[in-house]
Parts: sequence; structure tokens; C-alpha cells
Amino acid sequence: MNDKQHTIQAPVTVRGIGLHTGVEATMTFCPAPVGHGYKFQRVDMPGQPIVDADVDNVVDLSRGTTIEQNGARINTVEHTLAALVGLQLDNVLIQLSGPEPPIMDGSSAEFIKALVSVGFEEQNALRNYYEIPESIRYVDNARGVEIAALPLSDYRLTVMVDYNSPVLGSQHATLTDIGLFSEEIASSRTFCFLHELEMLYKNNLIRGGDLSNAIVVVDRVVSDDELTDLAKMLGKPRVSVKKEGILNNVDLRHKNEPARHKLLDLVGDLALVGRPLKGQILAARPGHAANVAFAKKIKKKMLESRTNPVPAYDPNREPVMDINRIMQVLPHRYPFIMIDKVIHLDDQVVTAVKNVSINEPFFQGHFPGNPVMPGVLQIEGLAQTGGILVMNTVPDPENYWQYFLGIENARFRKKVLPGDTIVYHCQLLAPIKRGIAKMRGQAFVNGKVVCEAEMSAAIVRKDA
Repeated sequence: MNDKQHTIQAPVTVRGIGLHTGVEATMTFCPAPVGHGYKFQRVDMPGQPIVDADVDNVVDLSRGTTIEQNGARINTVEHTLAALVGLQLDNVLIQLSGPEPPIMDGSSAEFIKALVSVGFEEQNALRNYYEIPESIRYVDNARGVEIAALPLSDYRLTVMVDYNSPVLGSQHATLTDIGLFSEEIASSRTFCFLHELEMLYKNNLIRGGDLSNAIVVVDRVVSDDELTDLAKMLGKPRVSVKKEGILNNVDLRHKNEPARHKLLDLVGDLALVGRPLKGQILAARPGHAANVAFAKKIKKKMLESRTNPVPAYDPNREPVMDINRIMQVLPHRYPFIMIDKVIHLDDQVVTAVKNVSINEPFFQGHFPGNPVMPGVLQIEGLAQTGGILVMNTVPDPENYWQYFLGIENARFRKKVLPGDTIVYHCQLLAPIKRGIAKMRGQAFVNGKVVCEAEMSAAIVRKDA
């Protein structure tokens, strides 16, 4: 899996009709900065409102996943989001001239093709993975649905479906490496059963549905009169049924194409948690309602871990900022620079590391017979870590000073000794206003809090 965040190198546009609304739309994927995530923008509406691809914005699940924010609604987002996750892109703005992304051929393949055509750009920040810490489960006994997420060092998904149909029956699909999504999953098209088709039309759904962008499974004998009525409904001169039970003799791209498409939908719906995932996802009979309910459970766990963060530190991963880059941002120098590298940085959170050595100059005078790192220097390490976060909000940090204004609720929980590795973690408590930042900082050794404090700082131009 890629460690660095990625966006696309240039805008790229696709055009087509929406599956459920039947409205023609243009959709343009645009590059976006670090920490942006996935956002849709309704460029056809006054003010061109933004809609975050967030599970909390889901407002409708009648056949697809619909999100709404700032008075703007986006229907059927799952195929678009699945393409972005499958390509391991992190930051993309999706501009849309209508209420629904084009359905294209009913899969994610055309989106993948368009995105690959403009190339990807590596960004100077690590991916903000959420690693499933323990088993998370969702069960809907009435529908026979069960979804589980288990800890794993990469992202894998397995889906089992059972339609109680002589045509489809039980199927399963597995994706062992998210990097194989484009090859193994992306081309699998959306589908429905013949008995669902009339109901969907009566409920003003699949207005853009066509036999070129959806598979219709026929699981019963159909008379010639019904085929004539279906042709009228679909605007076709005639339709027929293959002996395998697929309307209009459409060939399946995979024997288990429906199961693979359910996996595609699951990837797209789970993108709404807002961060790339590491874990094993096992899903029995999933659907959009269950996927979204499960995504909400994951996001709840994710937010709980932010409230009580225990940052993971892998010394083998490339840092976001090494000591040379840190010294370009902070004015501190030996012997008063208290962080060695930054391992995570976004618009809200920063994590840095300090390796404490017996050769630290302060050990010569601070309890030399019982070396303990001074608490005030632990706070200084937090302050410098917070300084990286604050300076990341200005376009030219070399032209600013950052001064701390206050420290509150400082607590020291455990001693820090030579040989310890301190992981500093700071998070903004509120948006920065008039150059004033407020943040909460914690320092960890071996997953245990050693000190914490709330801090405020001012950003001041050097020529002010």
C-alpha cells in the first residue's frame, strides 16, 4: 500500500446520464491539496456548494448512496468513490454539473480510465490510515446481513451474496490487495432483478437505467407480451432473454460479476468514513443501508481514537519531515530542538518523534545520578510539535514567527528516561482565528501518556 498521499496531476472530465435521476451531467475530477479528502461540488447551483464525502452526510439509501450538505445533494456516489479508493488517491475535488454522477457502463471502469489518463502526483504527507484496532461488527438479523472488520496490516475485502435465485444463487468475491481493484473489481456492473425493475420505475428510480449500463437478471419465465412491455419501458425496439437469465443477452464480464459489484459498492460506501482503511472486511449479503450503518460504526471508533489518541509509530516508514525540513520551519537549534522527525501532518493534527539519549545536554545537570528528562522540556517538545502544525497553515512559514501565549492543564504522568522514544501528538481545538491557535498536546512513551497540556500560540509576521 502507498504510504504517501496522492492526488491527480490535472483535471479530467467524464460525461453521461445519471442512473436514478436520468439527468445528463458533466463530472470533472480536480487535483486537491494535502488533507482535502474527497469532496463533491455542485457547479450548477448558486454559490457552487461543496458536499463532503462523509457518512454523516448520507440522507437517502433507496437503491444507491446519496449525500447532502449546504443545500446540495449528490445521488449515487459509490461508484465514483470506489474508483478513487481503488486507485489509492487521497485528495480529489469532484465538480458535478447535475445531481448525480454519470452511470457510464454501470461500473467504475470509465472513472478509473479517466483518472489514470492524467496521472497521479505524490504529495508531501503520509496517508492518514485508520487501522482497525479490534473486531467491529454490524448485524441485521431481519435481512441476514453481517459485516465485520478485523485488524490487518493492509486492506482486504470479501463479500458473499445469496439471492435465492436459480440464475445467481450464492456467490462470493474477494479482493486481497486494494491495488488490484482496477484489474479485478472496477469493471463489474450494477444489476437488478426483473421483478425489481417495474418497482424501481414506479418509484422514479433508474430513470437513466439502460441495458448498456445495468445487468437485468431474469429469474422466472417471461411471456412475449411482458417482453414487449419491457421494451417499451426501456425505450428499446425489442428485448430478449438469454437461457442463463440475463435480459437482452448481455454477456457477464465475470461469472460472479454481481458479487464483485457488491464488493465495489462496499469499497465506495466505506470511503465515507473519511480515511483510508487498513483491515480485513468480511461481508455477508451487504447492501447500501448496511454498508453505511457499518461505516458509521467505524467512524465512531475512529473519532474515539482521536479523542484518546495513541499514535502508532513505525520507524520503518518514511517521515513527513526529517530534521533538515523541521529546521527550515522552526527557528530552534541545538541544544534546544526537541523533535527529530514528523510522522504525520494534516490541517488538524500533527505527530512528531523524539529519541531521548543519555547524551542529551540537560542530563549533565538534571539529576545526573538519576537521569530524568525535565518536564518543562517535554512541554517544549509539545510546543515545537504544535509549532509545526501552526506553521503548516501559512503559505510561507519562513516569513513568520510563532510565539506561545499560554499553557493550561499541564500534567506529568510518567518519567521519561534515556532510551525512551517520545511520540508527541497535537490537535487543534478550534479553527485558527486572527492568527491565534489553540491546541491540545499529549506525549506518549510505549503507548502511555507521559505528559499533556492545552496550549495557545500566536502567528506573527517577521516584518510586523
